[in-house]
Amino acid sequence: MKIQIAGPGCARCQATEKVVSQLVHELNLQAEIEHAYDIRQFSHLGVRLTPAVLVDGKIIFSGRVPTVDELKQALGR
Repeated sequence: MKIQIAGPGCARCQATEKVVSQLVHELNLQAEIEHAYDIRQFSHLGVRLTPAVLVDGKIIFSGRVPTVDELKQALGR
């Protein structure tokens, strides 16, 4: 599984990355976490609002910091 965080590195983007890391740790997921900082890459990913969380290329959250429980629900866990 590949999880991407798209955001320029603001406090909300950093908080999103921490939540994603916590989720991966709690669920013991085998996941590659990547943070896309380049604004030009956002449009390529389909992201219009940051921070955004993508799982295997699909946007599951955008424009806010999700909670661990919201991420679990989005992943069906």
